Amino acid sequence: MAAIAATCPVSIFAAQSVGLSLAVLVFLARLARGRTRLERSPLDGPILAFTVWTLLSAAFSPDPLTSHDSAKKLVLFALFYLSVEALTPERDRERILDAALLGGLALAAGVLLEYYFLGYDTLLNRPHSFLGHYMTASGLVMAVLVIAAARLAFHHGPLPRPSAHDLRAAAVLIGGLAAVTACQAFDLFAVEAERLFVAGLAAGGAWMALARGPWPGAATGPALALIVVPVASWAVVISRTRNAWLGTLVGLGLIAILRAPKLLWGLAAAVAVVLVLRPAPVVGRLTVVDASSVDRYYMWQAGIDMIRDKPVFGQGPGRILAVYPEYRWPQAPNALQPHLHDNALQIAAERGLPCLVWWLWFVAAAMGDAWREVRRGAGWPAVAALSFLAAFMAAGLFEYNFGDSEILMFTLLVAAIPYAQRRQRTRAAAAA
Repeated sequence: MAAIAATCPVSIFAAQSVGLSLAVLVFLARLARGRTRLERSPLDGPILAFTVWTLLSAAFSPDPLTSHDSAKKLVLFALFYLSVEALTPERDRERILDAALLGGLALAAGVLLEYYFLGYDTLLNRPHSFLGHYMTASGLVMAVLVIAAARLAFHHGPLPRPSAHDLRAAAVLIGGLAAVTACQAFDLFAVEAERLFVAGLAAGGAWMALARGPWPGAATGPALALIVVPVASWAVVISRTRNAWLGTLVGLGLIAILRAPKLLWGLAAAVAVVLVLRPAPVVGRLTVVDASSVDRYYMWQAGIDMIRDKPVFGQGPGRILAVYPEYRWPQAPNALQPHLHDNALQIAAERGLPCLVWWLWFVAAAMGDAWREVRRGAGWPAVAALSFLAAFMAAGLFEYNFGDSEILMFTLLVAAIPYAQRRQRTRAAAAA
């Protein structure tokens, strides 16, 4: 699970095809040996309803093969249950979230290196780091930034100084990133170097979870968060991705409100500094009349028409690209759209209004339970879960981030935190 957390921000193959598959096998083996058991969760109902309705929508689709192929992402919901199990012990929870910060730091640093050294510095050529699309990269950078900020904001006492082992680990990470960047710059074994780096990152995440030696230590997690915040902050800015900007502001604003409302002035001051300095990546994006914004307006109109036409089962999972030309408004700048750049509209148009209800139930239940854990004083992980889910929903107003496998996996991992904390208390009470 720590290897999944570390590689989720950098490689869908490592996190899903390798990590998740192995995690499922380990869980099944432990289940067969009686080392663990399936326990009910408050999210069972919405997950089951969402899954069943998605499969019904695929069955009633005009192209069932395409829709069922798209619906195979439902298997990723297994990660939620694996995460609840793995995050239940407090020590394991800390180590796995540290591994997620490690992977997020590699992703954010990769964005900066691409922007400054590899020519990914224009609106049409934005940095995407290790991932296939800049939207996915910016969404995950936003996620790790919110997690790291929650860890720092709710850290009690002075921050411990990084140990020599922490500094050595940082040097290894910087060296690996520099090597990957050099290979990409000279087009020399670029793919092989990236794969080796991802494999090393997975091994590093696993080591963080399993090690009993001096590393990681008490200072490792806070030190990681302290580095992630400035690196990821600037990576979000230069990503030129407005939905990630909005999600970041919502997530950080919620952390400030929960920690001390006066911190909102600090967040406002940081935004004001950016507006005064007017960095190039920001200036051209502070508008709602550009082609991208106009295109979103008309694709949302087309999405509403799709829902009105097929409100119960929708157009079928994975079929927006195929049916968009039929519903496209003439004023829309682009003739084709793979999705509708809005979570709610996309789900309703693809799978019908009932499926949208199940999805909203899932999100509301996850956020509600995270809020209850925050109210109980469950610490920074609960705050991180609530703040990230709020950021995810805000960014999802202008992007179909629920459809990105990497972001969905990270969301399921973080959404499991409150339920793992609840299970920890239940087991402690039973043992007492």
